[in-house]
Amino acid sequence: MSHLHQDKKILNRVKRLKGQIHSVEQHLEAGDSNCIEVLQQVAAIKGAINGLMNELIEEHLRHHVLAEATAVNETELEEFLKLLKRYG
Repeated sequence: MSHLHQDKKILNRVKRLKGQIHSVEQHLEAGDSNCIEVLQQVAAIKGAINGLMNELIEEHLRHHVLAEATAVNETELEEFLKLLKRYG
């Protein structure tokens, strides 16, 4: 997925995730964090990761699996299906 470095949308998602994770770390280090607030932050991170995964799957399909409309790359398709089975 070497083309991903050009996708600012995906890079921005990753940067937001880093910020959210850093915020959880800061709250935990502070020692006086509200459990519910931390759980809400972690739930937001989980949703953001799911969104990132969906973006990556879509980009993979567009650039590797469906790049040639007349022929499907069977090797890439097999790898993608394995990924879906593993995480789906």
